[in-house]
Amino acid sequence: MKMELSGANWVLAAAGFLLWTTGGSAAPMECHFNFGALCVFEERHYSLGETWMDNACMQCTCLHPVGVGCCETVHRPVDFPAWCQVQVEPVTCKVSLVQAADPRLPCSPGEDIKDPSHGSLHLQQQLEG
Repeated sequence: MKMELSGANWVLAAAGFLLWTTGGSAAPMECHFNFGALCVFEERHYSLGETWMDNACMQCTCLHPVGVGCCETVHRPVDFPAWCQVQVEPVTCKVSLVQAADPRLPCSPGEDIKDPSHGSLHLQQQLEG
């Protein structure tokens, strides 16, 4: 028996996929769905429900024949000084904070360094002001 789904059901299935892969949480994770995309990565073909990790640390799931859904697998820090930036290693998906002026150097904001232009200190000052 062949199962046929209407366009609305496919949208609901895609939304369910995105909620399932992100755990339904409010974490700042990015997901996207590519309707009509082929389930192929690095010359390997995937079947319905199979997953793979791409070079940008996105976990993708084959939803053949509809397309491919992908979500970030890394949690990016959101509270750090403006002079730092997030760096994600492509193969290991390791996240680290580095100095924006020189990404070879780690960013180690200490308790004594208060940068009021960024992060939770700025929010706290806005709420108090």
